[in-house]
Amino acid sequence: MAAGTQLADALTREHHAIDAGIEAYLADDSDPAPLLTAMDALRRHIYLEERFLFPPLKPAMMMPIFVMLREHGELWRAMDDVDAAVAADTAGVPDQCRSLLAQLSSHNTKEEPIVYPRADADLSPEIHEQLTAFLAEGAFPKGWRCEQA
Repeated sequence: MAAGTQLADALTREHHAIDAGIEAYLADDSDPAPLLTAMDALRRHIYLEERFLFPPLKPAMMMPIFVMLREHGELWRAMDDVDAAVAADTAGVPDQCRSLLAQLSSHNTKEEPIVYPRADADLSPEIHEQLTAFLAEGAFPKGWRCEQA
Protein backbone atom coordinates (compact mmCIF):
# COMPACT_ATOMS: atom_id res chain seq x y z
CA MET A 1 0.00 0.00 0.00
CA ALA A 2 1.49 3.34 -0.99
CA ALA A 3 1.79 5.96 1.70
CA GLY A 4 -1.25 8.19 1.74
CA THR A 5 -3.51 5.81 -0.17
CA GLN A 6 -4.68 3.44 2.57
CA LEU A 7 -8.39 4.25 2.27
CA ALA A 8 -8.35 4.43 -1.52
CA ASP A 9 -6.62 1.05 -1.68
CA ALA A 10 -9.01 -0.56 0.81
CA LEU A 11 -12.09 0.78 -0.99
CA THR A 12 -10.74 -0.40 -4.35
CA ARG A 13 -10.05 -3.87 -2.90
CA GLU A 14 -13.70 -4.02 -1.86
CA HIS A 15 -14.71 -3.25 -5.45
CA HIS A 16 -12.54 -6.13 -6.69
CA ALA A 17 -13.93 -8.55 -4.10
CA ILE A 18 -17.51 -7.65 -5.04
CA ASP A 19 -16.78 -8.16 -8.73
CA ALA A 20 -15.08 -11.49 -7.97
CA GLY A 21 -18.14 -12.76 -6.09
CA ILE A 22 -20.45 -11.97 -8.99
CA GLU A 23 -17.96 -13.50 -11.44
CA ALA A 24 -17.75 -16.66 -9.29
CA TYR A 25 -21.51 -17.03 -9.54
CA LEU A 26 -21.37 -16.56 -13.32
CA ALA A 27 -18.71 -19.28 -13.54
CA ASP A 28 -21.03 -21.71 -11.71
CA ASP A 29 -24.60 -20.51 -11.33
CA SER A 30 -25.75 -23.65 -9.51
CA ASP A 31 -25.17 -21.94 -6.14
CA PRO A 32 -26.21 -18.31 -5.63
CA ALA A 33 -24.21 -17.96 -2.37
CA PRO A 34 -21.23 -16.08 -3.93
CA LEU A 35 -23.64 -13.72 -5.68
CA LEU A 36 -25.69 -13.06 -2.55
CA THR A 37 -22.52 -12.50 -0.51
CA ALA A 38 -21.21 -10.07 -3.14
CA MET A 39 -24.47 -8.13 -3.22
CA ASP A 40 -24.51 -7.90 0.58
CA ALA A 41 -20.93 -6.60 0.41
CA LEU A 42 -21.97 -4.07 -2.25
CA ARG A 43 -24.83 -2.81 -0.10
CA ARG A 44 -22.44 -2.47 2.85
CA HIS A 45 -19.94 -0.68 0.61
CA ILE A 46 -22.57 1.77 -0.61
CA TYR A 47 -23.59 2.39 3.01
CA LEU A 48 -20.05 3.22 4.10
CA GLU A 49 -19.60 5.60 1.19
CA GLU A 50 -22.89 7.38 1.78
CA ARG A 51 -22.48 7.45 5.58
CA PHE A 52 -18.76 8.20 6.01
CA LEU A 53 -17.08 9.15 2.74
CA PHE A 54 -19.44 11.31 0.70
CA PRO A 55 -20.81 13.78 3.29
CA PRO A 56 -17.47 15.44 4.11
CA LEU A 57 -16.35 15.40 0.46
CA LYS A 58 -19.61 16.73 -0.99
CA PRO A 59 -18.97 20.48 -0.50
CA ALA A 60 -15.82 20.36 -2.66
CA MET A 61 -16.99 17.59 -5.01
CA MET A 62 -20.70 18.24 -5.44
CA MET A 63 -21.06 17.04 -9.04
CA PRO A 64 -18.97 13.85 -8.75
CA ILE A 65 -20.76 12.93 -5.50
CA PHE A 66 -24.14 13.63 -7.12
CA VAL A 67 -23.23 11.23 -9.94
CA MET A 68 -22.05 8.58 -7.46
CA LEU A 69 -25.28 8.86 -5.44
CA ARG A 70 -27.41 8.58 -8.58
CA GLU A 71 -25.47 5.52 -9.71
CA HIS A 72 -25.76 3.97 -6.24
CA GLY A 73 -29.53 4.20 -6.64
CA GLU A 74 -29.31 2.50 -10.03
CA LEU A 75 -27.07 -0.24 -8.62
CA TRP A 76 -29.39 -0.74 -5.65
CA ARG A 77 -32.43 -1.15 -7.89
CA ALA A 78 -30.48 -3.58 -10.09
CA MET A 79 -29.60 -5.62 -6.99
CA ASP A 80 -33.26 -5.62 -5.94
CA ASP A 81 -34.10 -7.03 -9.38
CA VAL A 82 -31.39 -9.69 -9.08
CA ASP A 83 -32.65 -10.63 -5.60
CA ALA A 84 -36.17 -11.08 -6.98
CA ALA A 85 -34.90 -13.16 -9.91
CA VAL A 86 -32.81 -15.38 -7.61
CA ALA A 87 -35.79 -15.88 -5.29
CA ALA A 88 -37.99 -16.81 -8.25
CA ASP A 89 -35.21 -19.04 -9.66
CA THR A 90 -35.53 -17.47 -13.10
CA ALA A 91 -33.21 -18.22 -15.99
CA GLY A 92 -32.35 -14.55 -16.50
CA VAL A 93 -30.17 -14.17 -13.41
CA PRO A 94 -26.82 -14.55 -15.25
CA ASP A 95 -27.80 -11.85 -17.76
CA GLN A 96 -28.82 -9.55 -14.91
CA CYS A 97 -25.47 -10.25 -13.23
CA ARG A 98 -23.56 -9.37 -16.38
CA SER A 99 -25.55 -6.13 -16.57
CA LEU A 100 -24.78 -5.41 -12.90
CA LEU A 101 -21.07 -6.02 -13.55
CA ALA A 102 -21.17 -3.58 -16.47
CA GLN A 103 -22.83 -0.96 -14.25
CA LEU A 104 -20.21 -1.55 -11.56
CA SER A 105 -17.38 -1.24 -14.06
CA SER A 106 -18.72 2.08 -15.32
CA HIS A 107 -19.24 3.34 -11.76
CA ASN A 108 -15.90 2.16 -10.42
CA THR A 109 -13.86 3.63 -13.27
CA LYS A 110 -15.16 7.04 -12.21
CA GLU A 111 -15.17 6.57 -8.45
CA GLU A 112 -11.70 5.07 -8.00
CA PRO A 113 -9.65 7.81 -9.71
CA ILE A 114 -11.86 10.79 -8.84
CA VAL A 115 -13.38 10.22 -5.39
CA TYR A 116 -11.12 7.73 -3.63
CA PRO A 117 -7.90 9.81 -3.74
CA ARG A 118 -9.79 12.51 -1.86
CA ALA A 119 -10.54 10.05 0.96
CA ASP A 120 -6.91 9.94 1.99
CA ALA A 121 -6.19 13.58 1.18
CA ASP A 122 -9.23 15.44 2.51
CA LEU A 123 -10.98 13.53 5.29
CA SER A 124 -10.49 14.74 8.84
CA PRO A 125 -8.52 12.39 11.11
CA GLU A 126 -11.77 11.58 12.95
CA ILE A 127 -13.67 10.59 9.79
CA HIS A 128 -10.61 8.75 8.47
CA GLU A 129 -10.52 6.72 11.70
CA GLN A 130 -14.28 6.01 11.58
CA LEU A 131 -14.10 4.87 7.97
CA THR A 132 -11.03 2.72 8.65
CA ALA A 133 -12.80 1.07 11.60
CA PHE A 134 -15.94 0.47 9.56
CA LEU A 135 -13.92 -1.06 6.72
CA ALA A 136 -12.38 -3.47 9.22
CA GLU A 137 -15.53 -4.70 10.92
CA GLY A 138 -18.59 -2.53 10.33
CA ALA A 139 -22.04 -3.71 9.31
CA PHE A 140 -24.72 -1.58 7.74
CA PRO A 141 -28.05 -1.21 9.58
CA LYS A 142 -30.71 -3.78 8.76
CA GLY A 143 -33.25 -2.32 6.37
CA TRP A 144 -31.03 0.60 5.32
CA ARG A 145 -31.41 1.71 1.69
CA CYS A 146 -29.22 4.09 -0.21
CA GLU A 147 -30.28 7.69 -0.67
CA GLN A 148 -31.56 7.28 -4.23
CA ALA A 149 -32.78 3.66 -4.18
